[in-house]
Amino acid sequence: MKTEHILVIRFSALGDVAMTVPVVWALATKYPQVRITVLSRPFARMFFDQLAPNVSFMEADLKNEYHGVKGLNALYRRLVAKQFTAVADLHNIMRSNYLRLRFNLGRYKVAHLDKHRSLRKALTNPQHPVPISPMPTSFANYADVFARLGYPVDIHEPAFESLFTSGRMKCEDMPETIGEKKEGEKWIGLAPFAAHIGKIYPLEKMEEVIRLLIRQDEHCRLFLFGGGKSEMETFGRWTQSYSQCVTVADHLKGFQQELSLMSRLDVMVSMDSANMHLASLVGTRVVSVWGATHPYAGFLGWQQRQEDVIQQDEPCRPCSVYGNRPCIHGDYRCLNNITPQQIVETLKLY
Repeated sequence: MKTEHILVIRFSALGDVAMTVPVVWALATKYPQVRITVLSRPFARMFFDQLAPNVSFMEADLKNEYHGVKGLNALYRRLVAKQFTAVADLHNIMRSNYLRLRFNLGRYKVAHLDKHRSLRKALTNPQHPVPISPMPTSFANYADVFARLGYPVDIHEPAFESLFTSGRMKCEDMPETIGEKKEGEKWIGLAPFAAHIGKIYPLEKMEEVIRLLIRQDEHCRLFLFGGGKSEMETFGRWTQSYSQCVTVADHLKGFQQELSLMSRLDVMVSMDSANMHLASLVGTRVVSVWGATHPYAGFLGWQQRQEDVIQQDEPCRPCSVYGNRPCIHGDYRCLNNITPQQIVETLKLY
C-alpha cells in the first residue's frame, strides 16, 4: 500500500508562512504515520526541519530556478517524483494554482485555501456595519484545507506551544554582548516596523514609549528587532540616546538566535508584522499595535490574547487586509490617535 504523503504548499512572506506552523504541527502530531513535506521559500526551512519526525522541508527558489511556467513545470516534475498522495495548497495564488492544476490533471487528491474574499471585501468596505464581525482565523482556514483532504485536526487540543517545546528546535545561548537575564530584570522586545506604512506606529510616538518604559523601570532592557537600512538608522539613534536599548541585528546571527532571544522576553511590542508571529511561535506574549488592518481579518498571532491588542476605533477602519492602501484622510489617524501611554499601560499587565 502506498505511504500517505501530503504536500503542503505555502510560499509568501515570513509572517504568513509562520502562521502555518501550529497547524502543520497539529497535523503531524495527530497523524504520525503520514509523511508531510512543506514546500516554501528557502527562509522557511528553520520552521519545519525540526518541527516533528514526520515533517520534512523542500525549498523552491521561484525567482530563479523555478521562475515562470517553464520553471513551475520543472518543479512539478520534481514534486511528482516524491510520490505524494495528497496536496494541500495553503496559499491559493497564481503559482500554487498552476501547480494545483497540474496535480488535479494527474488525479491527485487536492484541496486549497479559501481566502473568504467576499468577507474580506465586506470587512474593509467603508460602509461596513458597526460593530464588525471577525472572520475565520488563518489557522482555522489552514486546518479546513486538511479536513477537506480527509485529515481533520483540532488545532487547540493539544495546542502547539513553542518551537522549543512542541518542536525540536534548540534554544541557543546568547552571546556575551547580550548575556543572560538577571533576576528581576525585565526584557522587552520592540518591533516597530512593518511592510506597509499603514501598519507602522509613528516612530516619534514609539520613542516616547521607550522613554516612558525607562522612566517606569530604568533597569529594563529594550531589544530592537528589525534589519532594513532605515530601520538600523532609527535604532542607531535610539541606542545612542538610551543605554537600555539594544539593536538585535548588531549582536545576533540568523533567525534561530533571534527566536531564542524572543523566547526569553517578558513581552514583545510589535506591529501587525512578521515579528508578532515569530514571537508567538516561541510562546512569548505579544502586545500588538494595529492601524489600517484589524485582528478580525484573521491574522492575530498564535495564542495571543485580544486584551493585548491595541487599536483605535475609527469609522474608516479597517480599510485594508494587508495595510497596503493609502489612508483616505492622509493622516493615518488610526495609528496617530493611539497614545504611547496606552501601550505602556497595556504592558503593565505583564
